[in-house]
Amino acid sequence: MQLNQYLDELRPLVNIDCGTQTTEGVAVVAGLMEKKYKDLGWHAEIVDLGKEVGPGVFATNKPGATQFDVLLIGHMDTVFPPGTAAERPMSTDATRLYGPGAADMKSGLLNILWAIRALDDKDVQRLSIAVAMNPDEETGSVYSHEWLGKYAKQSRYVLVAEAARADGSLVKARKGMARYNIEFHGRAAHAGNAPEKGRSAITELANWILAINQLGNAEAGTTLNVGVVKGGDAANIVPDKAQAVVDVRFWDNNEYHRIDKAINEMSKKAYVADVTSTVTEMAHTPAMSPSAETEKLMTLVERCGEEEGIPVKWQVVGGGSDANHTAALGVPSLDGFGPIGADFHSPAEYVELESIIPRIKLLSRIIKSL
Repeated sequence: MQLNQYLDELRPLVNIDCGTQTTEGVAVVAGLMEKKYKDLGWHAEIVDLGKEVGPGVFATNKPGATQFDVLLIGHMDTVFPPGTAAERPMSTDATRLYGPGAADMKSGLLNILWAIRALDDKDVQRLSIAVAMNPDEETGSVYSHEWLGKYAKQSRYVLVAEAARADGSLVKARKGMARYNIEFHGRAAHAGNAPEKGRSAITELANWILAINQLGNAEAGTTLNVGVVKGGDAANIVPDKAQAVVDVRFWDNNEYHRIDKAINEMSKKAYVADVTSTVTEMAHTPAMSPSAETEKLMTLVERCGEEEGIPVKWQVVGGGSDANHTAALGVPSLDGFGPIGADFHSPAEYVELESIIPRIKLLSRIIKSL
């Protein structure tokens, strides 16, 4: 395996704007990945997931299979706006590579491909392998999680190639996430001449913020963050509209159900008379928790790490991934099989160069061992 060849292949994937909403850029990445698997002699296809997002890509060595030994998942979208790729294209220094989505997760897409290329022909013949690449993981896989779930339910195991953590750890558990958009509708009035005729949507919103903050449970690891607030038109008008966007994180899926019920119940009783509220769940990703079967898979991964000279450590992390969705289906799922990286979603995002080839070899050995 030649690192320079890998970097040459990675560069076109990084140097294109492909934020989730930049669907034309995601489609370009999809076309590049489809061709790479077709060049392997695999079945590969572009998948239409609706007009709201870019396409997905599905590839397999056994197009007629109804069951797969492993499903390998990666996402093609990033969080960055148009113009980012031109502003800071992929670059390297003595130890790291940089660029928008380099760690999260263009290098992961390539690690899956290179791990498959490293398989012996007999392993390719023996195993049924599926690869799914989706276009909207960064916004919760709203349009792709059912598509991914279809293949996950046909698979013995799921391996997701998000980057390994900065200390090299793989990921065995992830917090679940929910996001709510809440809109408030009151009654406008002149704040000086007739304030009593107004019904302040912002005052209602303020009461909601205080109540939402009380729903957290530090002991259970449940957090709520009112991350976006908007409202009003002018200081001399009692505001008739306001909006909040709330982020919820949880380790226990029962906590999600508690929060979901509480927020929806709040919309039935106003703090300010005559102000109405509408709650819309924008996204929901269940928590990823290891089952007994997942722990068996972890043991296999640890053994493969020993054989490759890579000490395997595990982390639980607050951010979600597609492994959350597949684990919730009862399919043993693990994450972090890309190269080592960190500072995701920021201009400082990086990949450790010396981790690339060893992590490809680790993933390839795990696939062979299934």
